[in-house]
Amino acid sequence: QKNSCVLPEDLKNFYLMTDGFQMTWSVKTDDTPMPLGSMVINSVSKLCRLGGSSMYTLPNAPTLADLEDDTDEEGNGDKPEKPHFDSRSLIFELDPCNGNGKVCLVYKHAEPVVSPDTEIWFLDRALYWHFLTKTFTAYYRLLITHLGLPQWQYAFTSYGVSPQAKQWFNMYKPITINTALLSEEADSFVNKLDPNKVFKSKNKTPVLKKKPPSQPPGSQKSHTSMTSAKASSLPGNSSRK
Repeated sequence: QKNSCVLPEDLKNFYLMTDGFQMTWSVKTDDTPMPLGSMVINSVSKLCRLGGSSMYTLPNAPTLADLEDDTDEEGNGDKPEKPHFDSRSLIFELDPCNGNGKVCLVYKHAEPVVSPDTEIWFLDRALYWHFLTKTFTAYYRLLITHLGLPQWQYAFTSYGVSPQAKQWFNMYKPITINTALLSEEADSFVNKLDPNKVFKSKNKTPVLKKKPPSQPPGSQKSHTSMTSAKASSLPGNSSRK
């Protein structure tokens, strides 16, 4: 009511379920937990508007609208028109990004009446705008997909994430940070599985017992004749003439 605008339906349903969201996770290095991932959606009370007040308490201090760079080309090709810090747009902070920038809910057409159409943009520390998604639901999916890794929003900028953040991406989200490699080499991240080897039959082949070699008939006959001759030579077996 204060800003004469209505929350988009998906964001309103989100705030009806929970007043904001914050999740952090850590990694253990040398048996010491180190905070790494952070996923934040500001509560309704912290959904502050940007660009309306001065950045400093000094008299005649510049506002964000004074510092806005109007030399950027807008709406060329597929690039959407960037937000403005003046009365043309309404901008609300969704995520402070741990000081690395700000994820903002943007009403791009605020004059003469605030349009219900919103977009999610990323404002970096140099006050340059980078488009993220058209809906809050799509942004929420991006947030979960990137695990809240440090500076993950910079993956959607022209200069990308820092070398330190890229190391964490290579460890926990290698496919996300190597999308160019994935498009060039389709088999780079494909788990090659040979079903013939995996589902190979494990039935053991029966072992045939070896039979003793059979003696030839000739040797068997000679063995019989030798036994008969030996028996006839024994005492008491002499034949009468």
